[in-house]
Amino acid sequence: MRYENIKPAKFIDRPNRFTAHVEIAGQKETVHVKNTGRCRELLVPGAEVYLTEPGTPGRKTRYDLIAVRKGNGILFNIDSQAPNKVVREWLDTQGFDLVQPEHTYGSSRIDFYMERGEDRYLMEVKGCTLEVDGIGYFPDAPTERGVKHLRELIRAAEEGYHAVVAFVIQMDGVTEVRPNVRTHPEFGVVLKEAVNAGVRVLPIPCHVEPDELKILPEWVQER
Repeated sequence: MRYENIKPAKFIDRPNRFTAHVEIAGQKETVHVKNTGRCRELLVPGAEVYLTEPGTPGRKTRYDLIAVRKGNGILFNIDSQAPNKVVREWLDTQGFDLVQPEHTYGSSRIDFYMERGEDRYLMEVKGCTLEVDGIGYFPDAPTERGVKHLRELIRAAEEGYHAVVAFVIQMDGVTEVRPNVRTHPEFGVVLKEAVNAGVRVLPIPCHVEPDELKILPEWVQER
């Protein structure tokens, strides 16, 4: 997936989950942050960030903050909508008879429902933006919603679905995602239960540019 109208800026601060202050072309600007997670190790004063200018009429902010370069030099895409978009692009090449987003299952909306012949699939997509020593971790903040989705996938697996939780790794150089049990112990416990119940955990490595997030071609070729 690609963005248009990308502009570099410098991060100043983040007064709340939804907005940040940046310096662009020598001017202070309030921008929308397309990620409600903490991103504390990424959004630090002086960090190099990238903005997109959607041009949507009636917006309160002119720009969206969608990428940031960490102190180790790695560029992170932090757009929480991007993982579903790249996964949809990939699923459309996988020969499914049906790919349906936002599928209602139980009391949740699961990101994708697919069919191939008689087989039924449910896939929940999570974006990984937390990296420690070359390993990805999820979540970066407690997520009761994430736990609920895992429990739904466990039930789906028991009912005969091919159940998958996909972690889209929104940075280069990372191929493994582990549960962040220090931040949310319950997520780690339920993820283990999900694996034992037959839910597939699928880490998806990506390449990041200021204007692009794409799944690594070599990973796609191995599927």
